[in-house]
Amino acid sequence: MASLSKSLLASTSSPLVVNNNNNNNNNKNGCRSLSLYTHYHSTTTTTMNTSFISPVNLKLINNNKRRNQHQICKMAEYKFPDPIPQFADEETDKFRANLVKKLSKKDVCGDSVDQVVNICTEIFSTFMHTEYGGPGTLLVMPFIDMADTINERDLPGGPQAARFAVKWAQDHVDKDWKEWTGTN
Repeated sequence: MASLSKSLLASTSSPLVVNNNNNNNNNKNGCRSLSLYTHYHSTTTTTMNTSFISPVNLKLINNNKRRNQHQICKMAEYKFPDPIPQFADEETDKFRANLVKKLSKKDVCGDSVDQVVNICTEIFSTFMHTEYGGPGTLLVMPFIDMADTINERDLPGGPQAARFAVKWAQDHVDKDWKEWTGTN
């Protein structure tokens, strides 16, 4: 039984949090129990009898929790590079060309292709010049703004244009940044 708890603790790749409240930790058999929660992969709760977890394993769980909190703090301290205006200009031109081609081919905007492309390109350009600082900084908000702005102006194809835009950005922007800066 002890090997079962060790293999459970060793096999999980997500941090575990022990919920050991003092109020009513006894199950229907009268055994004291712990609830283990995995945060990253599932929201299921596993209840284990504490007689199967040694104090050493509980210490490992607590140390793992502290280590992950420390890692989260380190990640939060990372500063992304500032946007590069020349890269933003070049990427905006590629974005515009692709969006015109895609929307014209799919005919989702009818006669409003130029207006829709101008709206999307303006929002994308603003984002690239002010917010984008390399891989990890591509946000979804500009693409939501594209769909909302197109819909507010009663133009056809807002959701489709935003979907084409975000798909293109996911496929190209980070890759192009890496080529531009010479990073892997």
